[in-house]
Amino acid sequence: MKNKTNESTKQEDLNGNKSDAGGQFLTTNQGVKINDNNNSLKAGERGPSLLEDFILREKITHFDHERIPERIVHARGSAAHGYFELYKPLAKYTKAGFLNDTSIKTPVFVRFSTVAGSKGSTDLARDVRGFSVKFYTQEGNYDLVGNNMPVFFIQDAMKFPDLIHAVKPEPHNEMPQAASAHDTFWDFISLMPESMHMIMWAMSDRAIPRSLRMMEGFGVHTFRFINSNNESHFVKFHWKPKLGTHAVVWDEAQKISGKNSDFHKQDLWEAIEGGNFPEWELGVQLIAEADEHNFDFDLLDPTKLVPEELVPVTIIGKMILNKNPDNFFAETEQVAFHPGHVVPGIDFTNDPLLQGRLFSYTDTQLSRLGSPNFHEIPINRTVAPMHNNQRDGHMRQEIAKGRVSYHPNSLGGGCPFQAKIEEGGFASFNERVDAQKVRERSESFSDHFSQATLFFNSQTPVEQGHIIKALRFELGKVETEAIRIRTLGLLSQIDTKLAEKVAEGLGMEVPKALEKPMNHGVGADADSNKQEPKVVKKSKITASDALSMLKNKTISDTIATRQVAFLCNDGVSSASVNEMKNALEKAGAKVKIIAPHLGTITASEGNAIPVDQSYLIAASVLFDAVFVPAGKGTTALKDNNDVIEFINDAFKHCKFIAAEDEGLHVLAKTNAAKDGKNADAGVLTNEQTHKKFPQSFVTAMGNHRFWEREEKI
Repeated sequence: MKNKTNESTKQEDLNGNKSDAGGQFLTTNQGVKINDNNNSLKAGERGPSLLEDFILREKITHFDHERIPERIVHARGSAAHGYFELYKPLAKYTKAGFLNDTSIKTPVFVRFSTVAGSKGSTDLARDVRGFSVKFYTQEGNYDLVGNNMPVFFIQDAMKFPDLIHAVKPEPHNEMPQAASAHDTFWDFISLMPESMHMIMWAMSDRAIPRSLRMMEGFGVHTFRFINSNNESHFVKFHWKPKLGTHAVVWDEAQKISGKNSDFHKQDLWEAIEGGNFPEWELGVQLIAEADEHNFDFDLLDPTKLVPEELVPVTIIGKMILNKNPDNFFAETEQVAFHPGHVVPGIDFTNDPLLQGRLFSYTDTQLSRLGSPNFHEIPINRTVAPMHNNQRDGHMRQEIAKGRVSYHPNSLGGGCPFQAKIEEGGFASFNERVDAQKVRERSESFSDHFSQATLFFNSQTPVEQGHIIKALRFELGKVETEAIRIRTLGLLSQIDTKLAEKVAEGLGMEVPKALEKPMNHGVGADADSNKQEPKVVKKSKITASDALSMLKNKTISDTIATRQVAFLCNDGVSSASVNEMKNALEKAGAKVKIIAPHLGTITASEGNAIPVDQSYLIAASVLFDAVFVPAGKGTTALKDNNDVIEFINDAFKHCKFIAAEDEGLHVLAKTNAAKDGKNADAGVLTNEQTHKKFPQSFVTAMGNHRFWEREEKI
């Protein structure tokens, strides 16, 4: 019989609505009261998480099985096949075979994804992007399951279901989809100071990449490399894109979602189909076991990164994606990644978020793919020989012969045998664990603001402005004022001017003192109403160029695969079109002819020019730059509203724009010109550059955007 809650125990929420939540305690599904819902059970505050933690297992098990068959998180994804090549052997650090043999190409399957949205949501949501790589090595499958950001929102896996529940559409009305700009997400964040570093990343342009091919990837956690002498080094993984790191702006992202919600998926597919194979270099940050505690942050804290100024990234190999899936469902949907899929030479640390993931992923596959035999699905099969005594189960495909299915045995000759370490048998790192069982978090995890400040300080003024606008947008969608106040208080701990600028956009003031964020002490012994003090450690690094997309040394000035719109009409000059087109295509860019109708248009020279898209279909946000060619017929475009809007949008989004001869008459009707002259150096004309006109446009596009324009706009 359920207990009834008296009217006197009803409490009001922040909007004044009464609920029956008053006087209730958190319990397990068996009714056992929970003393600590913030920390998993560990062997010591920095030790490994324990399998006996029934509260963690129940909470995550229930969470993993909430949706079928779509992934609960990372539901919307794109993927491709490829290979990994090693530059030089790493025997000093790891005995992993694929990291020691430069003669082999290790097959890979890579899946990119958004996190919060459903399978049918848009590619251009402001969100973290999953970046997961399955290496089919000769020693078994190794999965590097990461994101395009090197840190995460939470420190302990116990909070993962809460984080995702908060960011998902609100349960009473299932809105909004694939968006964090709503009350429940920011309510959670405003009570979780540990999230503030990740919030800086999520509010930056990293959350709205121009292409999946133009974003970095990270392993997020600190892992271990183990060499043949059983010596350990801590390792952080980095993927550096050949095309550099680039993004769109938020207004552009919203418009792309309306014009083509498959923008990233289509971009990746077409690049590979066209032979423009995406490429990343794999880098590692290596830290000796003896140096574990030599930093002003904890290596086991997944909300922290290791600045490249402290530990440089060593490039060890490259990955090229050269084949699209043959069947989206069979491969992209059914691929099963797992951070616990490791090979000898790679091992785990006691990162409490990673420890929870090691349990969660297998449990998720059982729910989503419906069988313990998910490893037999072709996309998940190892290329290494597979022999064990596991049998039967739903959808079993392997036909095991013989009467023996146990070990040890004599009837089967003792097969399959255990492998010695020197024969390639996996052995966990012999780490000493001697501690009491506790639900606590190490004091070394308590600094929630210094790296958030480091990230913000590392951005260019343009990028800082984007973060401020993103926060204004997100918090502007939050209806509960108390949540906005709490968040502004946390932002003030990162940077005073940041908080003031965000508050200005909300018509509010920054609070003088922090509200009462969640205390992460030990359950009922902790005062949940006690204000958590600001803990900021002095860092040796005050800014890092590697954290800025515009200053990042991986940025490339190539315009390979960039999309350029040629705005055309009957009577356009084919000479003008061809000269610019040849220059752009020589540099690797892709040209699309846009005209009032499909089919062909007639050039002023009398020849027919095939049309790629009509103005009804095309949109500026789907292109990287715009060119208005010469030709008497071009002049008529100045009265075409679609053309004017196209150029105005390109100008607003800081894209490079070029026009030749009669094309200048079209520019004169847009924001890209004033009194018949170009508005800024990001608008190029043949009057300025003469014979170097096409090459000047190519060179300008190598800068990605003309960001100097943004402040004027």
